Amino acid sequence: MATPNHNERFMRAALAEARKGVGLTSPNPAVGAVLISKNKILARGHHRGAGLPHAEIECLTRLSRKPPKDAALYVTLEPCCTVGRTGPCTDAIIESGVRKVIIGAIDPNPKHSGRGIERLRKAGLDVQVGVLSAECIVLNESYNKWIRSGIPFVIAKCGMSLDGRLTAPPSESQWLTSPSSRRDAHRLRATVDAVLVGAETIRADNPRLTVRGKPGAKQPRRIVVSRSGKLPRTARIFTDRFAKFTTVYRDIGLRDLLRKLGANEITSVLIEGGGNVLGQALDERLIDKVQIYLAPMFTGGSTVAFADAGADSTQSAARITGIRYERIGNDVCIVGYPTYESSNS
Repeated sequence: MATPNHNERFMRAALAEARKGVGLTSPNPAVGAVLISKNKILARGHHRGAGLPHAEIECLTRLSRKPPKDAALYVTLEPCCTVGRTGPCTDAIIESGVRKVIIGAIDPNPKHSGRGIERLRKAGLDVQVGVLSAECIVLNESYNKWIRSGIPFVIAKCGMSLDGRLTAPPSESQWLTSPSSRRDAHRLRATVDAVLVGAETIRADNPRLTVRGKPGAKQPRRIVVSRSGKLPRTARIFTDRFAKFTTVYRDIGLRDLLRKLGANEITSVLIEGGGNVLGQALDERLIDKVQIYLAPMFTGGSTVAFADAGADSTQSAARITGIRYERIGNDVCIVGYPTYESSNS
């Protein structure tokens, strides 16, 4: 019989499997599974992409034999019980002969939340729920928001100086942060469905907005918001091999744009600039998470990060919770979740 410590140990192994699919499974969640017997892992599996076998199925298939009578399946998310792009995982688990299932988090999809658990229990399986639930939930924070609201999870990312600027003096390099920070930002890009910038960022920086240095990563869609639609046709986003992933939206508010993207199964959006777009997103309370790379310099540059109307008072200002700080080279990466004064929302 698995102890609480053993349960956490094997759920961590399932989480490690799930992380292999982060950035590759949208609009599905990233899910991992391990099958254990006598406190040893017999098989592992993770969901690799929409339309491909779910984690539970991959795990059971890898065993290539009937599971032992004492086998237990650990899975980070409640198994599905409906027919979608694939068949229901609950039926496959029941047919496999596994009699015990340990689940990290309940599926947030209102259409079948809890029904997979009910289906397994009705078939006589021993089902435990909630092992490392917080870690299992945050793994799919983008999916969780999108599946409930239809609106993508929004991450605001920028590299800025200590005086809150996105730019250096005009005659100098556009980069404020270190190469290490920029590599870390590429890892972040590899986890989202779309990258969003304003027209001025395209004109001033001619960015690629691609994932580089991560073989096998899925390239995000590139979204540009522009009032005029007048952008240089020689810009990299229109001329490189990923040009088909570029879309320009004119005369649309950020909130309406996010709804449109969500309706097209975009579950996560990374806003990378410029300052006006970041500021608008903050003022409209559209940002779910921030990831800011702070460079140890003062530039007095012309572009202010999060430049728009701003808060009416310090009391109504967005507060960051769940803060994590990480030193990357000489930079500091700050990650957290804005909370907004409910009376002003």
